[in-house]
Amino acid sequence: MAIQRSFVLRYRENGHVRFQIPSEACDSAAAKALTEKLLELDGVYRVVLYRRQQKLSIRFQETICEFESLVKQLYQILAEIEKTGLFNPKPIAKSRLWKVRAISNKAKPGPLNWFKRKYTDAKDTVHAAKVVGKIGLKKPKAFLNDPEKAVIDFLNDILVLFLIKLHWQHITQQWIVKPFKYRYEWMAIFYMFYLLIRSRKK
Repeated sequence: MAIQRSFVLRYRENGHVRFQIPSEACDSAAAKALTEKLLELDGVYRVVLYRRQQKLSIRFQETICEFESLVKQLYQILAEIEKTGLFNPKPIAKSRLWKVRAISNKAKPGPLNWFKRKYTDAKDTVHAAKVVGKIGLKKPKAFLNDPEKAVIDFLNDILVLFLIKLHWQHITQQWIVKPFKYRYEWMAIFYMFYLLIRSRKK
């Protein structure tokens, strides 16, 4: 129970909690196991463990998983991981430790990497806008007849592309793997496309 007491609740709002966690939980193997097990819980859709800051952020749907239930399941997961010994990693030899530190320092995200990621995201967004724009320009008569509807259709396409990009990791790694568990998310996707197609037919 010692490891559970080291998890201190620092922030809470509807569907979002953040814990201050001990250094034992920030080891790579322990952090990976904790993140994966939390994502398996019903209602939990995003888990971010900041190893350097020793923080754990969990986003969940309170209609599916209440806060008290989430905390109980978190404590149970911590107990299971503690039994495996992941919170007490074996000491690394000095030569190997030097290599690990070298790799870690090399992989540290710097300002340049941040700008690269933002540039890539912006480029993808612009590319998507161009694709949607080309599709819209194929029907100039529709734009001339009803410019308001044409603009709304264009913005709807951009919104759909943005939502797909935003949830792509969850779709490919969780929703497809466990479709029944994420059935409500799939229902939302199908309904969104239904509304999109329906608006185009009008």
